[in-house]
Amino acid sequence: MAQTMGRNMAAPLLFLNLIMYLILLGFASWCLNRFINGTTYHPSMGGNGATPFFLTFAMLTAVLGIASKLAGLYHIRAWRSDSLAGAGSTSLLTWAVTVLAFGLACKQINIGGHRGWRLRVVEAFIIILTFTQLLYLLLLHAGIFSRRYGPGYWDTDYGMGGGTAAPGEPPKGTAGTRVV
Repeated sequence: MAQTMGRNMAAPLLFLNLIMYLILLGFASWCLNRFINGTTYHPSMGGNGATPFFLTFAMLTAVLGIASKLAGLYHIRAWRSDSLAGAGSTSLLTWAVTVLAFGLACKQINIGGHRGWRLRVVEAFIIILTFTQLLYLLLLHAGIFSRRYGPGYWDTDYGMGGGTAAPGEPPKGTAGTRVV
């Protein structure tokens, strides 16, 4: 059980973030479509000068988040150091773009004006996802501190056969060669 503690903590957060990124993509797409069509007078739309930039980064964040969660699903299934590299790097990139969208959400809130409920939902999702994505990223990399929480970065029990041979036998893959 100790080997899967990190997996058991990261999996629900991964699923929650995936659902939130899908919802964010839907709302941001709807809002951007209304903004492009020039129908900002719609009661549930509104907007201000930061809206087009915010919606562009919100959609980019959502698409990167969905792709990151797909890599994360593979890592949760495999739970090895080689899958951690892909999941960790995409999660870090997603978090960076989410922080940019978070800054634009703060700017849009600060400017004020009429913002419809759908724009406020997009803002809220970006703010929540900034922190949940950071927590997920930290959970993925918890193996740095203890193998109890992750696959660890010093895993050598797979690959070229290192560490799998019985004492006194040559390692697998060396075909019995002996180095003197």
